[in-house]
Amino acid sequence: MKSGLDIVLSEAEFRLLQQLFYDRVGIQLPPVKKPLICGRLSKRLGALRMHSYKQYYQHLISSQGAAELEVAIDLITTHETYFFREPKHFDFLQQTIMPAVATQPDFRVWSAASSTGEEAYTLAMLLDTGRANRPWSVVGTDVSQQVLADARRGLYVMARGEKIPAHYLKRYCLRGRDRYEGYFLVEPALRERVEFRPGNLTKPVPELGQFDLILLRNVLIYFDVPTKHQVLKNVVDRLKPGGFLMVGHSEALHDTQQPLELVSSSIYRKVAR
Repeated sequence: MKSGLDIVLSEAEFRLLQQLFYDRVGIQLPPVKKPLICGRLSKRLGALRMHSYKQYYQHLISSQGAAELEVAIDLITTHETYFFREPKHFDFLQQTIMPAVATQPDFRVWSAASSTGEEAYTLAMLLDTGRANRPWSVVGTDVSQQVLADARRGLYVMARGEKIPAHYLKRYCLRGRDRYEGYFLVEPALRERVEFRPGNLTKPVPELGQFDLILLRNVLIYFDVPTKHQVLKNVVDRLKPGGFLMVGHSEALHDTQQPLELVSSSIYRKVAR
């Protein structure tokens, strides 16, 4: 039996996996990603004692392969993130949005591709401070069950928190000791205010309700144009009229056919039709 690293991924097998991941989560994997697929899935073939990617594909689409499909999706999706990433968005939240909704009875935010939770907890820190006497909520969703489990735990290596302002770090983060040296934990009271749940952005999610602010950052670049339009529709449908949508700084929205107006770089507002 070969180890997973010794198994060659043929063009036909790559096309099968391309189509599978596109159908299930809308992610487009161009040919240049073939080495990435090999690098990330080869160990799974070894662990499952499989002799080809075709065998692995057949397992993924079988009734017994649901759990392994979750593992595969987690391995091929990118989860690069950290606290207070792209800080201009959080400055806009503090300086423009929050003063405008200061008397609003509730304020709901959706971190629409929350990954391991850094974005959602960043939002929670700002809202807990800025709306101390007013209700607020943060919902984080992701297609990967593993990153959601990590997000709920709220334990991070110190490097992930390098951009957290000192007063937030002191108030909301607990420094690890002994075997957790080099880590910090988001304090339990803040973790309890953030809800993490599974979500596939290519599918409508009416059960989430309506939001005042949605962050969909550094996600659209992974989709082809039709899927991008579908994801945007699903997300904008969850945005209240007058609510704000933030995308990644490299993800300008053109010809989306959505009721959005540009407010600032990578920040849009939903307008009434």
